[in-house]
Amino acid sequence: MNKKNGKYLTTGEFAKLCKVNKQTLFFYDQIGLLSPVMKNEKGYRFYSIRQIELFFVIDLLKDLGMSLNDIQQYMQNKSPEGFLSLMYRKKDEMVKKIQEMEMKQKVIEAKIALMEEASRLDFHQITLEQLPEVTLYLSRNIENITSEEFVEVVSDFINELNVSQLDSGYPLGVITKREHILKGEFSNYSYLYIEQPTPKEGYQYFKSVKGDFLVGYHLGDDKTIDQTYGRLFSEMERLHVAMGDYVFEEYIYDTVVMNHKEHYVTKIMIQVIK
Repeated sequence: MNKKNGKYLTTGEFAKLCKVNKQTLFFYDQIGLLSPVMKNEKGYRFYSIRQIELFFVIDLLKDLGMSLNDIQQYMQNKSPEGFLSLMYRKKDEMVKKIQEMEMKQKVIEAKIALMEEASRLDFHQITLEQLPEVTLYLSRNIENITSEEFVEVVSDFINELNVSQLDSGYPLGVITKREHILKGEFSNYSYLYIEQPTPKEGYQYFKSVKGDFLVGYHLGDDKTIDQTYGRLFSEMERLHVAMGDYVFEEYIYDTVVMNHKEHYVTKIMIQVIK
């Protein structure tokens, strides 16, 4: 064995270098994943320093989500070509995961910013504001559809956001045309939307109109939203402004942050013309 010249390491020494306990090495030996290079007549195990890199690769593959069974399959058929193919595959998987994590980070940052902004708002105030042009990603048209069809559209839209990685962290909103609002059809929406601060290429977007908007907040569920629209209409008369083409609604507080419907808050933005 020539232990004195440093060619071999005891199980304890090898475990310390690999930063694991000895039981891990015993288990790897038991399943044939990483066995000591030799055992003496007393049953003591000895490892070669060359096996450290092998352990680190096994550890890396585990961290990347590869099962011990799959790692064993590779170990039984090792080759430079097989190793290179495995590394390329794992690199591609890692790049995809990094992109997904970066997207989730942006979603979280957007939700933090929106919630902090909401905490500073006076929900009883109605204001006339000039809003900038923003880019929106829209659902298919949902005017005059049934409740069952509406649920289907919402499901399809959310699935599309997830699959196409278009979830920006901004709240889902609805667009209602002027004609429906004037008829009192406040829930006869035209489109679902989500704001896209950094639009991705290859998708069709809607540019909201830059200009004056009357902004108010509805407290409670949709059943009493007509009362809030009544207040907004009265304010429009006082300000001598007319309704534009579209009305936008977004949830500020919903089931994510509130347990009771009476505490929900919906932001209503009515495009107006002076």
